[in-house]
Amino acid sequence: MIKKLYKKIRAIPRKGKEPYLTFYKIVGFYPHDISLYQQAVAHKSSSIKLNNGKWVNNERLEFLGDAILDAIIADILYKEFENKKEGFLTNMRSRIVQRETMNKLAAELGLEDLLVTSTRNVAHNTNMYGDALEALIGAIYLDQGYRVAKKFVFNTLIEKHLDFEGVVKTEIDFKSRLIEWGQKYKLEVRFDLVDSYHDSKHNPIFHSRVFVADVECGDGVGYSKKESHQKASEKALKKIDEDIEFQNKLLNSDTDDKIEDINTVSSETV
Repeated sequence: MIKKLYKKIRAIPRKGKEPYLTFYKIVGFYPHDISLYQQAVAHKSSSIKLNNGKWVNNERLEFLGDAILDAIIADILYKEFENKKEGFLTNMRSRIVQRETMNKLAAELGLEDLLVTSTRNVAHNTNMYGDALEALIGAIYLDQGYRVAKKFVFNTLIEKHLDFEGVVKTEIDFKSRLIEWGQKYKLEVRFDLVDSYHDSKHNPIFHSRVFVADVECGDGVGYSKKESHQKASEKALKKIDEDIEFQNKLLNSDTDDKIEDINTVSSETV
């Protein structure tokens, strides 16, 4: 008890310790190892130099934080919804940890003001905020342990900044979102049934694949065509959201088709 009190007193910001207070306002406690938290808000475009001379950014912490966040959310949902099946729990976890939600939570916490980056087009790289939040969770885990990380996720993120009941009531229609995205950029979205069969309990299983502008974007398996389409669409949206090169490939595919059509017409004319 005395040891913990001593650590808190020692960590209270004095002259030159402003960073401790800055992160205290976000996480609700004073860090032990401030360098972990500073690393968490260092985007890969702008690495920082630690006291030991090592240059680091938040990519490794983001990897760790992503896994810890998944475990914490699974832990909370498992205990919160005792009578719900695995499918419901998985769907709920996906809704909470989706990039759109993480970006929103990061902004509300004020992480966007702390993010160290040299990226100019920040408006087109909003995922960096959600990435920083996951990195922060990784930093908390390394600095304070799982229990404190879970307390931060539940008390700060979920209870203060997330409409938990709203998430439960609102079903994310991934298929509609994907189709709307395709319509926005005038790209055709197509679903193909790859296979259908019965499992060991004689339940029908459907395997579908989704294409955007004739480019394969994801596949899904479910107990109905609708469920398989939803899962395929979820994978497609995640790939489009996280892989900028793949997104550009889709957006440019329509232009390539037009060029091909022009060349075809020209050759026919000749």
